[in-house]
Amino acid sequence: QVPLVESGGGLVQAGGSLRLSCATSGRTFSSSTMGWFRQAAGKQRAFVAAISSDGITKYADSVKGRFTISRDNAKNSVYLQMNNLKPEDTAVYYCAGSAYRVMVITTSQYHTWGQGTQVTVSS
Repeated sequence: QVPLVESGGGLVQAGGSLRLSCATSGRTFSSSTMGWFRQAAGKQRAFVAAISSDGITKYADSVKGRFTISRDNAKNSVYLQMNNLKPEDTAVYYCAGSAYRVMVITTSQYHTWGQGTQVTVSS
């Protein structure tokens, strides 16, 4: 499995923005659905957003309208633009890669995971 490397987390005030990036050297990136998940303290890892190989996107209801997922196949990278952040967005955010071309949103459908990046939103 080719590793995924995330960056861009940090501490931000409520209402602020952050942009997460995830890069890989995998040759199958362009044909893979990529996703972002998050895990808050004491909670299970949860779906945030995903983008399929042909650019279809899907979001969790809690982030719809505030977060935007995008991909750059030339750079083997996927991004998560997070606007109007709320304290409840505080979590470790994970980038994940699947073997599917079509949209998938459950953790079991993703086989490669990044190390995670902490996002903390203060009130």
